[in-house]
Amino acid sequence: QVQLQESGPGLVKPSQTLSLTCTVSGGSITTNFYFWSWIRQPPGKGLEWIGYIGYSGSTYYSPSLESRTSISRDTSKNQFTLQLSSVTPEDTAVYYCARGDGHVSSWPSYPYDYWGQGTQVTVSS
Repeated sequence: QVQLQESGPGLVKPSQTLSLTCTVSGGSITTNFYFWSWIRQPPGKGLEWIGYIGYSGSTYYSPSLESRTSISRDTSKNQFTLQLSSVTPEDTAVYYCARGDGHVSSWPSYPYDYWGQGTQVTVSS
C-alpha cells in the first residue's frame, strides 16, 4: 500500500518561501505513469492544483502559481518537495501531496488514488 506523508513548517512569514516535503513509501516515485502532485485547499474554498513532478522528472505547474513554484525530487530518499516563494496570507491552506494515476487517464483528468493526510500552513507575521 502506498503512503504519502507531508512535512514542513506550519507557519511561514509573508515574503518568505514555503517549503514542504512529501515522503513516499510502498512505491517508487520513478514508477512509470505516476505523477506526484501538490494540491492545496484554502479555508472555505475548494481544492487548487499546484503542480506535479512526473515519474521521469518532468515538472508542470499551475499557470497562476508557476512564477513562484518549484517542485523537485530526491529519488534516493523517495521524496519530492514543494517550494513556493514570496508567500502572502492568501497562500494559507491545507497542503496535500497526492499520486496521480496516469494508467487510468492522462493529465489533467487522471485520478488521485493516494493522498497524504494534509498539513496546515499558515502565512502570518
